Amino acid sequence: MASTEAAHHYHFDITMTCGGCSGAVDRVLKKTEGLSSYTVNLEAQTADVYTDSVAFDTVLEKIKKTGKTIKGAEADGKGMGV
Repeated sequence: MASTEAAHHYHFDITMTCGGCSGAVDRVLKKTEGLSSYTVNLEAQTADVYTDSVAFDTVLEKIKKTGKTIKGAEADGKGMGV
């Protein structure tokens, strides 16, 4: 589902220990309008988001609302504070 055609790529390292955890992240991203695509990888404990128009902070806040711990994040290859 990854698309390198989008203007922005956001990468998140998220503590996810089960399918319920990754499912929660998947649900909030699915409801976020303006994303070109995204992938949630339970095994790697990551989420990658591709978008032309949604701000990094908007996606970060959506993921934070799941209650999962975000260990690190990048926006377009640049480390971001979480």
